[in-house]
Amino acid sequence: MTIFSKIIAGEIPAHVVAESNEFLAFLDISPLAEGHVLVIPKKEVDYIFDLDDETYTGLQIFAKIVATAIKKAIPCKKVGVAVIGLEVPHAHIHLIPMNQVNDLNFSRPKLSFTNEELSATKDKIKAAF
Repeated sequence: MTIFSKIIAGEIPAHVVAESNEFLAFLDISPLAEGHVLVIPKKEVDYIFDLDDETYTGLQIFAKIVATAIKKAIPCKKVGVAVIGLEVPHAHIHLIPMNQVNDLNFSRPKLSFTNEELSATKDKIKAAF
């Protein structure tokens, strides 16, 4: 069971910004920017391109909805999209508020926010839906 499956099951807390029957979006706890969100299918599949077509397209549409809320809530030029999938063996999409290309550079040092700051960011994004 992956850490993401434990979040889905409620065994590990997360700052959830959106949820449907099939998908979950929550703040990354080691973000590249304020408002960095992970979007996952609730079905545990390691590689995004191993998802069945319905789940894959649903995940993309759900990510688009979440990205729209992030863009309204967090000052940025665009919301960048990245699929890396090496750190957790559960398909996921990174949605990262960005103002320049380097904002999506995963070799940059990650930011650290307090639980209170993460909660405030979560509330801003949720309010933007």
